[in-house]
Amino acid sequence: MPKKAIEITDLQLRRLKPLISEKTGKPYTSLHAVGGVAGLHIQITTSESKSWILRTKVGAKRRDFGLGGYPDISLSAARDRAREYKGKIEQGIDPTQEKKQLKAELIAKQNSHVLFKDAAKRFIKMKSQEFKGPRQTDKWNQTLEKYAYPILGELAVSDIRRPHIEAVLNPIWSTKTTTAVGVRTRIKRIMDWAIARGYSTSQNPANWEGNLKELFPMPAKIHKVKHFDSMAYKELPAFLQLLKSRDGIAARALEFTILTASRSNEVMGDKRIGKLGITWEEIDFNSKVWSIPAERMKAGRAHKVPLCSKAIELLRSMPTDNPLGLVFPNAKGEIPSDAFMRSLLKRMDIKITPHGFRSTFKEWAREATGHADELSELALAHVSTDQTRAAYARSELLEPRRKLMKDWEGYCYA
Repeated sequence: MPKKAIEITDLQLRRLKPLISEKTGKPYTSLHAVGGVAGLHIQITTSESKSWILRTKVGAKRRDFGLGGYPDISLSAARDRAREYKGKIEQGIDPTQEKKQLKAELIAKQNSHVLFKDAAKRFIKMKSQEFKGPRQTDKWNQTLEKYAYPILGELAVSDIRRPHIEAVLNPIWSTKTTTAVGVRTRIKRIMDWAIARGYSTSQNPANWEGNLKELFPMPAKIHKVKHFDSMAYKELPAFLQLLKSRDGIAARALEFTILTASRSNEVMGDKRIGKLGITWEEIDFNSKVWSIPAERMKAGRAHKVPLCSKAIELLRSMPTDNPLGLVFPNAKGEIPSDAFMRSLLKRMDIKITPHGFRSTFKEWAREATGHADELSELALAHVSTDQTRAAYARSELLEPRRKLMKDWEGYCYA
């Protein structure tokens, strides 16, 4: 029968020190039986910190259970805890496994009460690194704030069901279809993330296939895409004559935009997010190519634009002393506003948009030329079909596109 340890007092406990090695004469981490409960020890490290250890058998194996540190756990509390542990072991309960299970249950309970608004904010913060810029983050926040949060915001993610998603989408599905589709997609992605994090164990209530698809009409059936207002290509030469008669950087920027079939923000930039437009360092006058870096392109892919003679002539007429290196700055030498060219068209009483001239170019290329369709698609930086992807792989067909743009120049100034 093992020797029963003498019960020590609080005073004796406070005076305990780590044992000293007979070989080295140095202290080492050691265990001291404290009595009162068989197997209860105080562990003392070389720095004299103290913690409770219960050394006892669980089944056929001896185990050590940590019961906390001293003095946070007093001598009497350690004895009570040790008795509690031994009582559970006698009942066939492993205290360590029980503790892990209770902790897992607590985490699950906490996760089940994560609010949708909080989950959305965490998701957006994490995913914003993938977004194209602050505007995309702002769009997520604004649409969720306006449409999703009033219904879902204060609900626990684990409590959200399909009727809640319906309540968000029903008011806007037929009247603001594009917005509604975007809202559903964002809710779905947030819920996917929340399920992956363990905040919910149910299926995603914002799924389309086999779920909402059966409850809402197909977006394409109720929403007609509104294209930018454009000019018929037969009217363009007369318009360009009128445009050339006007002074000012906005007029030259618009003329260059038309000649290159570019997006207006590729030429002007975006003042709201500090995104530059075309800069002088992007122009190679020797090869007559404008190289637009990937970060300024809608598709995130670098794009080369062959420049016709009129475009080169126009560029050479522009001052080159802008501090930002901009080819078409505003009057203050800064990035122009979004209304830079639109205001010019309004003053000219032309009811179209700058972006619409891309449609004019496409209409001309299809109806008035024999050029392959993938050439005009590449000129517009549309790389969305197998043909244009293949064409892109062949050095973007730069020289054939140069011939296309030369023909466009000839038509514009006919």
